[in-house]
Amino acid sequence: MANNNYRPETLALHAGWRADPGTGSVAPPIFQTTSYQFRDTGHAASLFALQELGNIYTRLGNPTTDILEQRIAAIDGGVAAVAVASGQAASTYAVQNLARAGDNIVSGTDLYGGTYNLFANTLRDMGIETRFVDPADPDAFARASDERTRAWYAETLPNPKLVVCPIAEIAAAGRPLGIPLIVDNTSAPLIARPFDHGAAIIVYSTTKYIGGHGTSIGGVVVDGGNFDWASFPERQPLLNTPDPSYHGAIWTEAAKPLGPVAYALRVRTVLLRDLGAALSPFNAFQILQGLETLPLRMPRHCENTLKVVDFLSARPEVVKVIHPSVQSGIQRERAERYLSGGLGGLLGFELAGGRDAGERFINALKLFYHVANIGDARSLAIHPASTTHSQLNAEEQSAAGVSQGYVRLSIGLEHIDDILADLDQALNAAG
Repeated sequence: MANNNYRPETLALHAGWRADPGTGSVAPPIFQTTSYQFRDTGHAASLFALQELGNIYTRLGNPTTDILEQRIAAIDGGVAAVAVASGQAASTYAVQNLARAGDNIVSGTDLYGGTYNLFANTLRDMGIETRFVDPADPDAFARASDERTRAWYAETLPNPKLVVCPIAEIAAAGRPLGIPLIVDNTSAPLIARPFDHGAAIIVYSTTKYIGGHGTSIGGVVVDGGNFDWASFPERQPLLNTPDPSYHGAIWTEAAKPLGPVAYALRVRTVLLRDLGAALSPFNAFQILQGLETLPLRMPRHCENTLKVVDFLSARPEVVKVIHPSVQSGIQRERAERYLSGGLGGLLGFELAGGRDAGERFINALKLFYHVANIGDARSLAIHPASTTHSQLNAEEQSAAGVSQGYVRLSIGLEHIDDILADLDQALNAAG
């Protein structure tokens, strides 16, 4: 069914699938298979030569996973998506699809701790340099760039700093230079639409809000189809020069019969094929189940979070609450501009007693789970300095918005009275 006339709430249920033509099944089935029967040798050759699209091997693609990819691309207004085994794999592939040894990217400092470590250390060891800048200053990205800069990277609603990124300003600065903006939208699915503001690529950890139930790890890279790669052959050589790993294919040329999908095509046929971080069909099915209710869950996450912000702001034990709703000036303006569907389900706060009080608070929680995850249907809490951001030094933690007394909450779907009661007793225990 055509997606053009439907809104995201409808696309979350219908995009990419209507019914199984053989059985009439309305629910997408789990195609738990590694391989697919070719009609004949000509069919097989056409698939491998990219003359025809179809199923070859589940490391490259799978019918269940394809439904998830189509659905997320449709919701975000993209042209194609490639699902992978985790959000970390999505971030890695998004960069490696443009940058190789000797190249660099420019990234905002406001990042999830795992992404910061990936960029600062692991990709550096592969020869890809990351130059970190303050994303609140859009001009900083251009100042940090040179002729080997292949992409800029930022998070819409950075976890845990929670200061909204000026997507349009950064994207607009990069486009004349041939530099695309990659946006991690994990913390803001549906409530933010990066492609509408000029981002070229979106990445998600589908483990979080999209899956929503804490059952399945996954990630996805979404191609906006809105970046003219072919106009910048020197800036984007991986998409514009013959690729020896695929018969000398030039991806901007090879993709023409398929549409503006050169970026996504290379992610699938080179990185997913060679590095193999494939999403399992079962996890794709589980994430699809979560995606169907995402339009219902996100408003409740946002609503409950605002009530928790009000509650914590009135507590004497709390010296600071971190959430877009309590920001002012340009930070608040950006939050209202880019988070058009709600201000998110994450918040942070600092206790007057510092790290010791934070530990007492975490240990006293009864309803909240103490886990390294966000976006679950359940309410979650963690102390980032000792967990998710513990690999960062003090300066890096500070740049990411993490102090020793910072506690991050991911507010779930429970009744708000029960959420507040648990926070109340834990704050009393924290002193």
